[in-house]
Amino acid sequence: MKSVEGSIKCADDAPKELLHKLHVEYLATYSSNPKHAMEKTISEYLRMSGAYWTLTGLRLLGAADRLDRSELLRFIGQCQTPAGGVAGSVGHDPHLLYTLSAVQICCMYDALDTLDVPRLVEYVAGLQRPDGSFQGDSWGEVDTRFSFCAIACLTLLNRLDAIDTAAAGEFVLSCHNWDGGFGSRPRSESHAGQMYCCLGALSLLGRLGELDADRTGWWLCERQLPAGGLNGRPEKLPDVCYSWWVLASLSILGRLHWIDEESVTRFILASQDGEDGGISDRPGDVCDPFHTLFGLAGLSLLGDRSLAPIDPVLCMPTETVRGRGVRPQVLTL
Repeated sequence: MKSVEGSIKCADDAPKELLHKLHVEYLATYSSNPKHAMEKTISEYLRMSGAYWTLTGLRLLGAADRLDRSELLRFIGQCQTPAGGVAGSVGHDPHLLYTLSAVQICCMYDALDTLDVPRLVEYVAGLQRPDGSFQGDSWGEVDTRFSFCAIACLTLLNRLDAIDTAAAGEFVLSCHNWDGGFGSRPRSESHAGQMYCCLGALSLLGRLGELDADRTGWWLCERQLPAGGLNGRPEKLPDVCYSWWVLASLSILGRLHWIDEESVTRFILASQDGEDGGISDRPGDVCDPFHTLFGLAGLSLLGDRSLAPIDPVLCMPTETVRGRGVRPQVLTL
């Protein structure tokens, strides 16, 4: 319930334990549940990301077998376009966001042969601009999210050699602001989502040591609000998805213990649907797979042993990341 001051309060009767079985059912049956038909229709363009959120959430819950592996891989194959990139759904245009989701799913299934990898690598490399930045697709929008997507894709495919990694790192560092945060482009407002993408990119490039980690970590800690939840930038409400963007960033910096872990855990748990499963952006709102994954991922980072360990850089089960031979750089105090 929202108070006069605009903060969020967790109801006394809100869930206080992880509703493991309900979340498995929610994610496993989401695409076939008639209740979600309208949501599926209006979000068709990001169905590939939805598949990634669902599979990763179920992997954390130890229930990945609830999805039809062959059907999901067939869908991915149908979404790879002649350009080499992967679209959000069949018949849509390719984009780096969905290309990364497809690569992550194939890695989790150990099925990279589903994709034409050489063509995909060529597509990703072709989106790098002379200043080291990446555009998300052929339309030319530049954003540090796309830098992360490109670097993460090529890291998982062991093909970072396909891009100018030095220039890619310089562009990301140029988006670091005086307050310690990162923006979408140079001189853009600091935002926790961009923070995760920039720190993740620098981690995979081995360049975290070029940051003032204390100043950056402090900006992240200031995202925690009285209700325990985290926001993406000053003067915004808390949102469960930032339980991932902020906590993962702090974990990359080796400063996860700088926030009140107990209160953010309480906020995530209070955002669960106690009847149908799933996690929402904040207590009392409607659940969706996006917030369900990032709520679970945040709890995994905080040490919930009922969930599989998650890699803070790639948002995939640690076992999968290590199986690809990837060891993202993280800092320690």
